[in-house]
Amino acid sequence: MSFDEGKIIKQLADPQKQRQAFEVIVRQYSQTLYWKIRRIVLTHEDADDVLQNTFVKAWTNLQDFRNLSKLSTWLYRIAINESLDFLRKRKHLQDVTTDQAAGVANMLLADEYFDGDRAEALLQEAIAGLPDVQRTVFLLRYYDNMKYSEISKILGTSEGALKASYHIAVQKVTEYVKKNQ
Repeated sequence: MSFDEGKIIKQLADPQKQRQAFEVIVRQYSQTLYWKIRRIVLTHEDADDVLQNTFVKAWTNLQDFRNLSKLSTWLYRIAINESLDFLRKRKHLQDVTTDQAAGVANMLLADEYFDGDRAEALLQEAIAGLPDVQRTVFLLRYYDNMKYSEISKILGTSEGALKASYHIAVQKVTEYVKKNQ
C-alpha cells in the first residue's frame, strides 16, 4: 500500500476512518521513529517503550494536528520530546558523563540489535557523552541530514542556537574519537 499523506490526513479527520488511517501511519513511520528514538535513548527496550509512548501520545492528540507542518515533522517532534522526557525521568542516563559513556561501546557491541563495528561503537560512545539537546541536534543533522529549519520546528529552538549546538557537538565528538582511537 502506497502512502499518500494528504489522503491519510483527510481520513484522520473522519471518525469512521481514523483508526485505519492511524494504523497506516504506524506502519509507515514505526521504523524511522524507532531509529530516531534509539539513537537518543540507546537501548532497544527503551526505544520500544518510547516508540509506543510516541504513538499513544500521537493518537490521543490527533485533534491537535493542524496540518501546519508535515505529518512526519509532527511525529518526529513527539518522538524526540518523548525521548528527552524519558531521559530526564531516568536520572542515570541524564547528562551521561565521559566516564559513563565509556561503557556505551561495550553495551552496543553486546547488543544483538547493534550491527556496527568498534569504530561505530566509539562514535556512539562519543555521542552518548553529549548533553541531551546537543546529542539530539547532532543526531538529527548527522544521521538524518535534517535542515536546521526542520530541526527548529521539531525542537522549538532558533536555527542559530541549533547551529551553535551542532558545532559544539561536532567538536566534542571529534575530540573524543581522536582521544580514544
